[in-house]
Amino acid sequence: MTFTRKSGVLLHPTSFYGKEGIGTLGDQAFAFIDWLASADQSLWQILPLGPTGYGDSPYASFSTFAGNPLIIDLEKLAAKGWADKTEIKPAEFIKAEGNVDFGAVVWWKMPVLAKCASYFLLNANDEDKAAYKTFCKEKSSWLDNFALFMSIKSFFDKKAAEEKPADSRWNFYWPKELKNHEEEAIKAWKNEHKNEIETYKVIQFFFDVQWSEVKAYANENGIQIIGDIPIFVAPDSADVWANQSLFQLDDQAHPKAVAGVPPDYFCATGQLWGNPLYDWDAMKKTNYAWWIARIKRVLELTDCIRIDHFRGFEAYWSVPATDDTAMYGKWIKGPGLDLFKTIKKKLGDIPIIAEDLGVITEEVANLRDTAGLPGMKVLQFAFSKDEVKEHGMTNYFMPHNFTTDQCIVYTGTHDNDTAQGWLELIDDETLLIVAQYLTGSETTVQKAKAMVKSGALRNLMIKSVLSSSAAYAVIPFQDIAGYNNEGRMNRPATTGANWCWRMKKTDLKEKAARNLAFLSSLYGRNI
Repeated sequence: MTFTRKSGVLLHPTSFYGKEGIGTLGDQAFAFIDWLASADQSLWQILPLGPTGYGDSPYASFSTFAGNPLIIDLEKLAAKGWADKTEIKPAEFIKAEGNVDFGAVVWWKMPVLAKCASYFLLNANDEDKAAYKTFCKEKSSWLDNFALFMSIKSFFDKKAAEEKPADSRWNFYWPKELKNHEEEAIKAWKNEHKNEIETYKVIQFFFDVQWSEVKAYANENGIQIIGDIPIFVAPDSADVWANQSLFQLDDQAHPKAVAGVPPDYFCATGQLWGNPLYDWDAMKKTNYAWWIARIKRVLELTDCIRIDHFRGFEAYWSVPATDDTAMYGKWIKGPGLDLFKTIKKKLGDIPIIAEDLGVITEEVANLRDTAGLPGMKVLQFAFSKDEVKEHGMTNYFMPHNFTTDQCIVYTGTHDNDTAQGWLELIDDETLLIVAQYLTGSETTVQKAKAMVKSGALRNLMIKSVLSSSAAYAVIPFQDIAGYNNEGRMNRPATTGANWCWRMKKTDLKEKAARNLAFLSSLYGRNI
């Protein structure tokens, strides 16, 4: 598929301001879309929308098909008559401003959502109940297993909190018959836990309705949503539990090997992600049916797909499950072009972006190009002083070196420093290279530092990606608003303080929108 010239903003819904302690699909989502439209932007990129688990990462969710219940807007539920207004007031410890405290939000909001689900089942009108039944029927291929998984997980998570086992995940702690998805055990559980299972389904219906309204509003305003598919899924997920034959598991349902990446820019010992690896031979025997279903679901929710860690389809880093770091893994061949041929045959020429960062070999580049997928360019990666010393200004992340317009350029991604934070941290030698490249003139370190302090150099980074030949130019909202690293979303290979950044209501500035609209018009991105 050919990507035409557009620009947009990267911002995940959890990062909206709002009084529920986390961004939601309420008024703030619509206000952001209005701001995008006023800025003449036609793209809104998000992170994965799944329900997050340990570590709060959207790249490690309980289901790759389900939606995150935490971003459901409670006031919108009440406005539809699906919730009791007296039951949805945020607890006193929920912060209206500041970063997301996921633990506090989960502790308060999930029981409230359960009450809303009960209220809906008792009080919704016939039309809404019929819509819910239709939703359950249409999404049954993933919804039934997800609701069942969450019901069982909730029960045994509570039990594990008392018994404190070494590992409370489904494949370590659940009874064998439930772990193995045995028919009689599943049937008995369904009979004994109907209400809880139904609650999880209703909550997913809430998400689906609200997200559909947000997406429709974005599309009506000329804005396409770029979604995100992590290549791997979380070990503690309905995806693995319900499809064990499609993963590299032993006879106890434990991973034989897990995913990661070798030592890289982000971590000297590599990144040990811990995701179970696919059994690609088993996947191929089904004509990749699970992957086809996964992509179809994301295309229901978004207009375009970014596939994270694309290089893993050519070869993936396989780490023994007993290892503590990713240093001693090995590259194993993935499904390659066969998967993408099947996707095209089943779904047509759909818009897919390949996240081709990291260790990119000639084989990975050939797979990307043969599959006809645009890759990614990140401006922050363009200015290695060592590479400039050795090769001159030939870095392929520099806009003047883009060899095709079929690529997506970013100032940075959710895994990087913000542009302002990065500029404040780089050494003087690199800063001088950046300043000279972006201004097109000789300068001094002192002048460059003054440009960093004023925000001028950050603005030139934005101008550089918008003026480039890349088909899509996407800018993290933090870069537009001028945040330093207090606005950073994620630090790879770390846990504890990621994914929690939230914007302020005052960040949706008219001046910033006007400037973005001007630059987008100037460089032909708002046609």
